[in-house]
Amino acid sequence: MSDYEGARARWCPGCGDHSILAAVQKLLAAEQLPPERTMFVSGIGCSSRFPHYLKTYGFHGIHGRALPVATGIKLNRPDLDIFVVMGDGDCTSIGAGHWIHALRYNLDIVVMLLDNGIYGLTKNQTSPTTPQGHPSNTQPHGSWLPSLNPLSTALGVTNASFVAQTAEWVPAHLYATLRAARRHKGLSFVRILQRCPVYSSAVYMKAVQDPNRIALLVHDDGVVVPELEKVYKNVVAHDPHDLAAARRVADNMDHVHLGVLFADPSRPRYEDLRRVAPRTAEERLTLLEAELDRYAV
Repeated sequence: MSDYEGARARWCPGCGDHSILAAVQKLLAAEQLPPERTMFVSGIGCSSRFPHYLKTYGFHGIHGRALPVATGIKLNRPDLDIFVVMGDGDCTSIGAGHWIHALRYNLDIVVMLLDNGIYGLTKNQTSPTTPQGHPSNTQPHGSWLPSLNPLSTALGVTNASFVAQTAEWVPAHLYATLRAARRHKGLSFVRILQRCPVYSSAVYMKAVQDPNRIALLVHDDGVVVPELEKVYKNVVAHDPHDLAAARRVADNMDHVHLGVLFADPSRPRYEDLRRVAPRTAEERLTLLEAELDRYAV
């Protein structure tokens, strides 16, 4: 894993980003991804310092614009493994338009939403995923609106091909989910529930303290981590090929569901659709002669 370690992480002690970084480094090592052919793209936020902490190529962009940058890179360098790292504000607020269309374009990239339910870098402001009633500096008496559900939103986008949810405090599941996402052909959207120990430690506290709040989604084409079933007794057989079932799971607030909600590798990918079919030598010669004829006197 040392081959992928960059600068020393500067996140707060207890920040869930440390666990996610460790899982990503483990994945890169296990999959033997060449650092020179691996790219991490981020926007702005605590999570967006990710590229600095990995010894790969990286692009630390501007707020909400990680996905268009990643799109341009992938279309020009389809051979690269590209990971996009965004926080909840970065993705679901200022970057929401890019998020929706990236799901629709379905490029072969991994998109990680590190969701702590708050704007942390700018010091405790309500984000779209802040739970209703949770206080912040911008809404000290609690968030007025119900929070946006990234899972149901993603599953409502035409041509979305992979939607999963995991949690940074369940490292075995986190790693297995990221591995499934990386191996999927198409855009893999992974929402990672992540604790902020400074501003939103209470957001996921019930799920952390009570294993009965967690429901594991299991299927041979999803994520299966048998040892976790000793801790988390709510195990749900869920077919990730069933979009209607995935939407029901996403809307179910009775439990925190971890696993692959939906996966369909057969959905069209934009980089394949725009690729020009190879031409024969005769076709290329005909086109060249036609172009030269334009300049004939």
